[in-house]
Amino acid sequence: MTHTATQTPFTQEGFEAFLATRQEPAWLIEQRRQAWETFSRMSWPARNDEEWIRTDIRLFHLGNYSLPTESPADASAFSPLLSEGVELAGSVATVDSQPTHVSLKSRWAERGVIFGGLDELVREHGDLVRKYLFSVVDAEYDRFAALQAACWSGGSLLYVPRGVTVDEPLHVSSAMTDGGSDLGHTLIVLEEGAEATVLCETLSGAEQHGGFHCGALEIIQMPGSNLRFVSLQDWGHKVWHFAHQRASVGRDASLQWTIGALGSRLSKVNQHVALVGPGAYSQVNGTMFTEGTQHISYHTLQHHVAPQCRSDFLYKAALQDKSRTVWRGMIKVDQEAQKTDGYQRNDNLLLSRTARADSIPGLEIEADDVRCTHGSTTGKIDEELIFYAQCRGYTRGEATRMIVTGFFQQIFDRITIESVREALGHAIARRVREYE
Repeated sequence: MTHTATQTPFTQEGFEAFLATRQEPAWLIEQRRQAWETFSRMSWPARNDEEWIRTDIRLFHLGNYSLPTESPADASAFSPLLSEGVELAGSVATVDSQPTHVSLKSRWAERGVIFGGLDELVREHGDLVRKYLFSVVDAEYDRFAALQAACWSGGSLLYVPRGVTVDEPLHVSSAMTDGGSDLGHTLIVLEEGAEATVLCETLSGAEQHGGFHCGALEIIQMPGSNLRFVSLQDWGHKVWHFAHQRASVGRDASLQWTIGALGSRLSKVNQHVALVGPGAYSQVNGTMFTEGTQHISYHTLQHHVAPQCRSDFLYKAALQDKSRTVWRGMIKVDQEAQKTDGYQRNDNLLLSRTARADSIPGLEIEADDVRCTHGSTTGKIDEELIFYAQCRGYTRGEATRMIVTGFFQQIFDRITIESVREALGHAIARRVREYE
């Protein structure tokens, strides 16, 4: 379905019109104006920038899209995967960055949990939002980050007070109509000893749909907190997707972050995890599947700031047709971060002769008492496996899907939520075509 909205262009006049609709605190309006000034004086990333040398955005034109100021489209046209059959503590949904649904069970609200649309909660809990908004994401990192800081709309806020364990998942859905814009910002704050599970997904109404997404995610974890965060990107095949995602993990806190990257025309995501307190632990699991001429690029950073921290990073990608993935990963260990244990691995499975996977792992170590390892593999499907499966009555297509599922099984085994395992597995399997 295509949603025709009033056009509010990404211009100075459009920005002023956007601000006029917001009814926000003065400090936030000032923050937005400063970010817009930064955006206006910056240039789009150049092809010779090291971070963008493998990702070509010359065909992207911001003028083709507009600021999200229109009433939302019908949310019933979209079918989230991660929440299917799951008993939720609460949920937030937006379409084209405009809120369509918010819920939180009363028993969690009574315990001080704050969960809902960021647009509304910034007016109700301004001091809280002001303390943490753009505290870990750098609004001046590049022009996309500055645009997001100036024009974010929609998204969600989760705040879990000290010692509270939310034992039911919370769900966040951000949908986009054909040709729409989504500039959602997700902010998650867990106080000391708090625990939560968040299921977050972005989706289009149909595979052939396009649009523009410029998003941000901020995770702030205080000492001893525990977060399971699942993110499923399932855009239409003509969506331009740009995002800055950062987490700060405190002393003895743990983060399990699982990502499914599907769909889009082009995706460029910066994903950074900073272990800022002694004993912090992060596990990042990623699955990428590309087809057609899709291009998905992830730049990841495991930043060990404090001593005695562990990071465990595993990304797997399967590529078919003429698609391409770029993964550029770095383990950075500061001088004070002794006793670091860091691991990263990226495996790629090429399902066609014309697919391409670029894998660039890296280490930047300033401490002298560490254990850091990294690795990468790229290969094609083993024809012997196809042969043996066909001998047992499988068609070539069935055999290929089974092998691709097995390739991702190591990631699936790390996911403790059964419904999420099944949703990711089905989303990938239905895209696999017969390998030749």
